[in-house]
Amino acid sequence: MSLVVRDAVPADLAAITAIYAHHVRTGLASFEIEPPDEAEMRARFAAVREKGFPYLACDLDGRLAGYAYATLYRTRPGYRFTLEDSVYVHPDLAGRGAGRALLARLIERCEALGCRQLVAVIGDSANAASIGLHSALGFREAGVLRSVGFKHGRWVDSILMQRALGPGDTRLPQD
Repeated sequence: MSLVVRDAVPADLAAITAIYAHHVRTGLASFEIEPPDEAEMRARFAAVREKGFPYLACDLDGRLAGYAYATLYRTRPGYRFTLEDSVYVHPDLAGRGAGRALLARLIERCEALGCRQLVAVIGDSANAASIGLHSALGFREAGVLRSVGFKHGRWVDSILMQRALGPGDTRLPQD
């Protein structure tokens, strides 16, 4: 098995759009109801990259197995050292290490940017795979927002998880 994490490129966007569309249609990780088209995903990709944040792809035996990116947790200047991660894996390739490889590399890249906190906003308190992945890579639960989403005919929680990056809050950042 060959697992390669790399920067995502525009040529990946058709596969990324398909992966995300699956999760929007069938899951609770995203609270979007209708999957965005490739043009919208291209605009989102460009927005992440224009800010200098990582947008990664993972190939498994030459097939795009998943993607991950980080962007600002909130846009107000006081949050400038805190990012939020997103990780999505192709449903046919789940459980083969792509999610873990993507998140591990994303953490490294966010630390290299000088960021100090990484937040995961996980849709569905029953999303054991995402909660377990984040826990395994040093995230701790920071809270639960109960019934903040409504999708697939039911109320859905959001789990907030957080991980320090680099020195975290033990040293002041270099502005």
